[in-house]
Amino acid sequence: MTKPSLPELLHAAVTAVGGTERPGQVTMAEAVAEAVDENAHLLVQAGTGTGKSLGYLVPALAHGERVVVATATLALQRQLVERDLPRTVEALQPLLRRRPQFAMLKGRSNYLCLHRLHEGVPQEEEDGLFDQFETAAPSSKLGQDLLRMRDWADETETGDRDDLTPGVSDRAWGQISVSSRECLGASKCAYGAECFAEAARERAKLADVVVTNHALLAIDAIEGAPVLPQHEVLIVDEAHELVSRVTGVATGELTPGQVNRAVRRAAKLVNEKAADALQTASETFERVMELALPGRLEEIPEDLGYALMSLRDAARTVISAIGATRDKSVQDEDVVRKQALASVESIHDVTERITLGSDYDVVWYERHDRFGASLRVAPLSVSGLLREKLFADRSVVLTSATLKFGGDFNGVGASLGLSPEGTEGEDVPQWKGLDVGSPFDYAKQGILYVAKHLSAPGREGSRTDMLDELAELVEASGGRTLGLFSSMRAAQAAAEELRSRQDRRVLLQGEETLGELIKNFAADPETCLFGTLSLWQGVDVPGPSCQLVVMDRIPFPRPDDPLMSARQKAVEEGGGNGFMAIAATHAALLMAQGAGRLVRAMGDRGVVAVLDPRLATARYGSYLRASLPDFWFTTDRNQIRRSLAAIDAVAKEAGQ
Repeated sequence: MTKPSLPELLHAAVTAVGGTERPGQVTMAEAVAEAVDENAHLLVQAGTGTGKSLGYLVPALAHGERVVVATATLALQRQLVERDLPRTVEALQPLLRRRPQFAMLKGRSNYLCLHRLHEGVPQEEEDGLFDQFETAAPSSKLGQDLLRMRDWADETETGDRDDLTPGVSDRAWGQISVSSRECLGASKCAYGAECFAEAARERAKLADVVVTNHALLAIDAIEGAPVLPQHEVLIVDEAHELVSRVTGVATGELTPGQVNRAVRRAAKLVNEKAADALQTASETFERVMELALPGRLEEIPEDLGYALMSLRDAARTVISAIGATRDKSVQDEDVVRKQALASVESIHDVTERITLGSDYDVVWYERHDRFGASLRVAPLSVSGLLREKLFADRSVVLTSATLKFGGDFNGVGASLGLSPEGTEGEDVPQWKGLDVGSPFDYAKQGILYVAKHLSAPGREGSRTDMLDELAELVEASGGRTLGLFSSMRAAQAAAEELRSRQDRRVLLQGEETLGELIKNFAADPETCLFGTLSLWQGVDVPGPSCQLVVMDRIPFPRPDDPLMSARQKAVEEGGGNGFMAIAATHAALLMAQGAGRLVRAMGDRGVVAVLDPRLATARYGSYLRASLPDFWFTTDRNQIRRSLAAIDAVAKEAGQ
């Protein structure tokens, strides 16, 4: 029997999921297959509506070797595992004459721990040892969640937190889950044979396609101990998120509360001298943190340096002591020991990292209204790590609707540790960039309007002219507005202003869950939805409910963002343009994602309005505009009001 061609396989898969074949999807699938066959690297920009999931899944399944697919969001992981993969495998099986297997794999803390469930959480000394299920009042939200999780544990096949609906708070989930450091290990645990996390790993070892997330991919790369099974091909979807997710995993944090918990957990397991030293170091650190002011620490102050060295040395002593003692008076000692060790090791690792003072790390204080001060350390760049760990031993395909900024892929490539496309060299990973376009006709379906007549936004103060403009645009469009704001304060101010001016429902992020807000926004075309960062990327509302997307300003990182400003400074010291490489690229990514909320289906029409004149007047404006979909562009305020009113009238005529 002849081997089926890629177009045949793609046609079968698209038919199975009830989709429509797109030219861009075919181009993408062929490019992915070629990269995989040649053990090469590929960056693919595939606009909304291309069907990029099948564009990489079909060549991956046809390849026959193990493939890991890493995504950023839970929604896409679920779509792949619950919809796209089952139907695609079913459709391809007769053609491939084999049935590819697939599995989902996440970090250990995402799975229910049977040991925690049945034996309870090891408690701190002053709390006494008790069963958390008995102590949490059944009438409280926590108590109800714990009882519901206990029932769920008897019926779940996966133990995966995301299969528990409705979900529960982090606090409730923490009662029945463990981190990889706290885990006893399957061989030492009484429930090891039934462990959900171990079962997920075993399924992944047998699968042809393993679906995971960016965070686990980062842990696999950073920690050295492999978490993911050996694989020949890595596909990174939502790849525009990868650098920030890897940075998140590589960021260490230290807070007084975290240190106090470690002291309490370790106190009963070590001798008095070791426990007292850790307690004293903890108190010194807490005093320093009470005076901490937010911002970057280019040099570690003397008092903080002393506190960190004391903590590090005391933590090291406690780690050795925990390993050398046994205390039969402690119930379930192995679990208590493991939890104490995990919390003290975490403190040791962060204090050691900061006191060593690498030039490649950025250290800063943060202060949170609710949780107080924290000390954080993050890598100045993750590009070297990604180049070394990601691109060395396998073919890598990175895809997203937004990878091309200012007209090329080199900005994203640089953040991933790749030299400019086409650069030759022995240790230089070779890669190719491909933009397969979009099935949408952006120039006919959307207008990009820049309110050039407005005053440029300052750092503080109200923007009365911007709020006037916003109210007029919303009125002209008959509602139907998604407002994307650079800060929560700006979103709240705009929502209050519109509620006072118009008899129109304005939904505001934070007043309900994100899912409820989006559902209510989609259900009523006259409604507006205002919010900040998660709305820039997380809203998929095709049709007449979203015909105006407003951005209040260009979303540059805050000038006082310690990590972003440090990265910008490092580029400048290396002779580059720090503003364009860091701030403008960050803004371009968010704006491209935000503008992508407008056109989600072939029949969608509307306007993206940017209420920041700098997009039309500043030198970097053309770079940012080149990163957006190819909408028809105007700065004519009267024209845009007429266009919005016409779009609204058409929707109303259609009864929408």
